[in-house]
Amino acid sequence: MTERPRVFVSRVLPGGAAPGSPLATLQEAVDLSIWEAQTPPSAEALRTRAEGCDGLLTVLTERIDSTLLDAAPRVRVVANMAVGYDNIDVPACTERGVLVTNTPGVLTDATADLTWALLLAAARRLPEGDAALRGGGWGPWHPTWMLGHRVSGATLGIVGPGRIGRAVAERASGFRMTVLYAGRRAVPDFPGTFVPLDDLLARAEYVSMHVPLTPETTRMCDAAFFARMRPDAIFVNTTRGGVVDQPALTEALRSGQIAGAGLDVMTPEPLPADDPLLSAPHLVVAPHLGSATLETRTAMARLAVEGVLAGLAGRAPSNAVNPEALAMPRRRA
Repeated sequence: MTERPRVFVSRVLPGGAAPGSPLATLQEAVDLSIWEAQTPPSAEALRTRAEGCDGLLTVLTERIDSTLLDAAPRVRVVANMAVGYDNIDVPACTERGVLVTNTPGVLTDATADLTWALLLAAARRLPEGDAALRGGGWGPWHPTWMLGHRVSGATLGIVGPGRIGRAVAERASGFRMTVLYAGRRAVPDFPGTFVPLDDLLARAEYVSMHVPLTPETTRMCDAAFFARMRPDAIFVNTTRGGVVDQPALTEALRSGQIAGAGLDVMTPEPLPADDPLLSAPHLVVAPHLGSATLETRTAMARLAVEGVLAGLAGRAPSNAVNPEALAMPRRRA
């Protein structure tokens, strides 16, 4: 009898092992090991569980690097249940013939929707209004109380015109907004006007970040970045916390250099409750909920499972990050 591949899944997936769920589909084809805790495995626990496995299904909290891969030389595929894969050393995987897949496309709408939820909440100061009402601070109507900023007819700046940036821009048409976007190059049919980043920051009343986390984008939103924004502008980030210099953002909010911010991602995650960022005014935060709908997370899990099965079969699916890995000679386990 042919030995079934062994796969480690680093977190319980939506639907659990119920019939028809992504995990049940995977379990039909492989011997499965699942990390059952809500908290992520430590680096040591991850290495221990990966040893002897042929495939890994990970989430963004798991660091996959050369140390882990050398401890688990049988691994042939790493399927990351996220669009971003900054938690994975892709060159180290490619060198060892390990295929990497991600889950693009299926979370575009959910993340774009949450971007707009943060933008609107920050613009109209909803958390502050909610807190005032619950805390007994809602007094008589006054023409200058709790004033926010207009959204309809305003200018939206998209930094990073990828799938999610495009979806955010498309939603702006319902608010009759002028859309500017900045990136490495102009994108055909993007619903906005391509401008240099400095021009975007000087003109946009809302700046929404949609760049991947790379060495070039790490802390690109620094003190100089916020200084170039309008004083009535609101900053929104639903990509990765690492693109923001958080102390600089904290100071920009405290000093009134910008009008507000809405964040779904921070550094570190989870962010400690006593982090200075959380004491900044005019800030709306969410605990990394961009893809957090049942439908989206299930679709992500299913796509990750498909990535595992394709990699184990020696195939590169359309969502392969490094299809060239399949041509590399495999190291002996």
